[in-house]
Amino acid sequence: QAILAKVLLQWLNTVLRQCIVASMPFVAFDHIAREWRCKFSSDNDNASLMAAQAQLEDILPDLSSMDGVASVQRVVCGGCLDFKVVTKLTKKAFEAWEKEGFAPEADFLSALKAIPGISGIETQTYTLEDLKMNKKDIKKAQDKKEKEQADKPEGEKPPEDPAKKLKKVVKEGGKRGVEIEGAADMGGLQFFCTAVEFPEGDVEMLTESMKAMNAKSDPTEEERKGGSGHIGKMIFSAGVDQLAVAAYVPEEKQGDLVCEEWLKTVLALFGGEVTASAKDVCTGVVKTNSDKGIFPLKIREPMILEANNFLRKKGLFPEDDGDDDDEMVFGDDDFPS
Repeated sequence: QAILAKVLLQWLNTVLRQCIVASMPFVAFDHIAREWRCKFSSDNDNASLMAAQAQLEDILPDLSSMDGVASVQRVVCGGCLDFKVVTKLTKKAFEAWEKEGFAPEADFLSALKAIPGISGIETQTYTLEDLKMNKKDIKKAQDKKEKEQADKPEGEKPPEDPAKKLKKVVKEGGKRGVEIEGAADMGGLQFFCTAVEFPEGDVEMLTESMKAMNAKSDPTEEERKGGSGHIGKMIFSAGVDQLAVAAYVPEEKQGDLVCEEWLKTVLALFGGEVTASAKDVCTGVVKTNSDKGIFPLKIREPMILEANNFLRKKGLFPEDDGDDDDEMVFGDDDFPS
């Protein structure tokens, strides 16, 4: 029964390994390794380590002379007190060795167990490949990379680090919040519509910009940020593929204006769609459509005008007195960085 159980276990290990390898066809390999490992004690001038080394030297000729052996490696870590022996074989040779119970594995592990100070004896099987490239392959890889760089369209920039971009977005939003608060207070405005640059049409980044605008100002800070959470607003950000729009209505003004209704009306001007909706903040986008002449920068100002006109109809934005042909529209240029 013991022999049958051993054979069955070996068969199950082989089938399991084949299933795992089949699920990862992108990981090519020609060798499989068997690792024997244990922990040694540093007591008595590492006596247990020296005894383990002596046992390895006894079986090293047998390991090295097996058919298909590519390497026999020893790993010793003085910090974590690891002692490991790794024997690498070709796939075919490994399967044959496995059928023999990885001899002399059983004898070697028994010898380790008998050494005072040795503990944590374990085994593991895994693929092991030498991936160092030769000069020819290195040159081929470098040429391929250079060709890919050369084939990139001129002016194409690598993706910006998300953390750095978010930092820029939050900084711009915080400064814009202070500016909105000042402009609104001077003009007695309850709502404000403007554009920001750094989100570059990204809805999530535009939402972060809105949060930075609405954040409470810390009077102890040298440079004030935010402070416009009491002012309703709609902000716009143009990217290459879309114009992102975010609307915000403070709780105390939600009886006068429904955030989603305001945003839907503005988006409808160029066939945009709402992407998220709540009582206080709603977001949406208008996709670029060259066939219909819809480009983010081109439609941004008309949509700001539409947002202001909707507010006028609700009595929430000053009426145009007719003295100037130009509507009051605030964009990036009105708030220099």
